[in-house]
Amino acid sequence: MTEGSAGAAAVRVRGLTKRFGEQVAVAGIDLELPAGRFIGLVGPNGAGKTTTLSMVTGLLRPDAGTVEVVGHDVWRDPVEVKARIGVLPEGLRLFERLSGHELLTYTGRLRGLPGAEVDKRATQLLDVLDLAGARHKLVVDYSTGMRKKIGLAAALLHNPGILFLDEPFEGVDPVSAQTIRGVLERYTASGATVVFSSHVMELVESLCDWVAVMAAGRIRAHGPLAEVRGDAPSLQRAFLELVGAGSRDAGTDLDWLGGGAG
Repeated sequence: MTEGSAGAAAVRVRGLTKRFGEQVAVAGIDLELPAGRFIGLVGPNGAGKTTTLSMVTGLLRPDAGTVEVVGHDVWRDPVEVKARIGVLPEGLRLFERLSGHELLTYTGRLRGLPGAEVDKRATQLLDVLDLAGARHKLVVDYSTGMRKKIGLAAALLHNPGILFLDEPFEGVDPVSAQTIRGVLERYTASGATVVFSSHVMELVESLCDWVAVMAAGRIRAHGPLAEVRGDAPSLQRAFLELVGAGSRDAGTDLDWLGGGAG
């Protein structure tokens, strides 16, 4: 499944930059993500996480910089890179007039997998992700949690070495979240790499063993979870200090708030 060993770099980013008009979304970041780890890319909304993941996975062309995934340049060798990665992007668009099983079958055949193997893997993924009862239901009728799970199934179907997930638990109910979590933990236990973005620190702290903290288009800290957390009582507290929000007082100018109509 994986290429390289744990400790080697699964992803190498150098000078990665992206602007949208006058707005700098990603400001020339350098980053190496180790293979065989559960990696969290964390930051507040607007930090540049989605833009970074989009460039790393070849969905968005950078203005400057390079990205290598398991030694292959994302833009010079896109076929090799895309064969080795699975992607669950934010705002996932699906073929909604297909059933869950048809969507996985279509995805598998696009990946060049034999029909019998696609059917076997699709059946197993639908079962593990608690979608077996909805295998013949149209995706348009799936709930948010079901959509996340079928998107994850499609990303895993070809057995990639690295999985990129953008806010995979956003809007997902607790039962679906636990199911997704179990599949991801099993996946990384086999030696594969997961990179997922989130702004929920408690979730990252419970899942990840390596994190990168991003704010205003820059990497503020990266490394093993314990190292980034340092002496702080939680990753949440360390994160707030790193992004400069640790001493912000939300109530300073809101002394009028509360106590009924004024």
